[in-house]
Amino acid sequence: MRTVDEHRAAVLALVGPLPSERIPVGEALGRVLADDVTAVVDLPGFDNSAMDGYAVRAADLAGASDEAPVVLPVDGDVAAGDTTRHVLAPGHTLRIMTGAPLPDGCDAVVPVEHTDGGAEQVAVRVAPDVGAHLRHRGDDVRAGTVVIAAGTRVGPGHVGLAAASNVAELVVHRRPRVTVVSTGDELVPVGSTLEHGQIVDSNHLMLRALVEAAGAEVAAGVHLRDDADVVRAFLAAPDGDPDLVITSGGVSMGVYDTVKEVLTADGGVEFVKVAMRPGMPQGCGAVGASRLPLVTLPGNPVSSYVSFHVFVLPALRRMAGLDPDADGRFESVAGAWWPTAPGRTEMTRVVEEGGTVRPSGGQRSHVLGALAGATALAVVPADVAEVAPGDSVLCLPLLGHHRGCG
Repeated sequence: MRTVDEHRAAVLALVGPLPSERIPVGEALGRVLADDVTAVVDLPGFDNSAMDGYAVRAADLAGASDEAPVVLPVDGDVAAGDTTRHVLAPGHTLRIMTGAPLPDGCDAVVPVEHTDGGAEQVAVRVAPDVGAHLRHRGDDVRAGTVVIAAGTRVGPGHVGLAAASNVAELVVHRRPRVTVVSTGDELVPVGSTLEHGQIVDSNHLMLRALVEAAGAEVAAGVHLRDDADVVRAFLAAPDGDPDLVITSGGVSMGVYDTVKEVLTADGGVEFVKVAMRPGMPQGCGAVGASRLPLVTLPGNPVSSYVSFHVFVLPALRRMAGLDPDADGRFESVAGAWWPTAPGRTEMTRVVEEGGTVRPSGGQRSHVLGALAGATALAVVPADVAEVAPGDSVLCLPLLGHHRGCG
């Protein structure tokens, strides 16, 4: 029987970072940088005002105060976007707006609230220091410097920084394309009228949602009957031209576990028992002439859900150019008692409450009612007999929650 870490390593060995592509900066949200982003321009690109107020020469306002304001003539306005090169005469001022370029000769800006707001002449009530409320060219970023490092998952702030740095395109890793396969004659589409012995194919939609939540693309969604010829035909030419195939169901010890039957006969995929609960039956390998990575997950929805986070998500992170180990795991404290599985790593679905975690509900592999409320998996080692209140527990965040790695 494999440990969790051993099977995770086996899955990760199947994949590597996907090739890069160049895309417009406005389309890069959520993508992972394959190259550093280097600023094309200085930020700011010119000396400008940090406030609405008056451009002045500081020496002209020596001694100005509330009791003894200094009055200066106003020679005009400088607005943001003004491309005229203004010159500030000694003993004069120009009204200036936030972001507007500084006139030559200006060495300080007086905020409008420290004046009477005059348009033709202004009474200034403060004596500013040289450099007050100025932004100098390149104070933030210098052209030619790296502003975002390769390996960064692009967020809204990164888009803004790259755009401000006048970088029109980013080089990013291609999103992993995943074909999601559910198997079993008992499965019917959601919304169907259920006959005796039929169940809704919830795994299919759940796994599609998990793929998308992980930042990958669903290349195709397929349901296969328990028919060896059908399974073999699919594996010969998987729908969607995927980078990875994940299946659910048909990998245990049953007579009709067709996926396992076909893949065992054809080779390339290893089926194992992993010392974890839920999710003991697992499989992974490469199929076809292209050696397409394939991960088989158990059919029980909770087992499939947990297994995706433990084995598939790290693989998707590596394919996307991310560190599979930087998954947001965190230490917490148990707020309740719960039993564990002797000799197996217990993956307890938990919810966080006031700095502690507790089981979100029933933990058996077919129990779906508590799944949606869980925010993390408490990873309890195989040698721990039980979890008691106050025990330290390592937690793996679930996709869709703020602590998550996606």
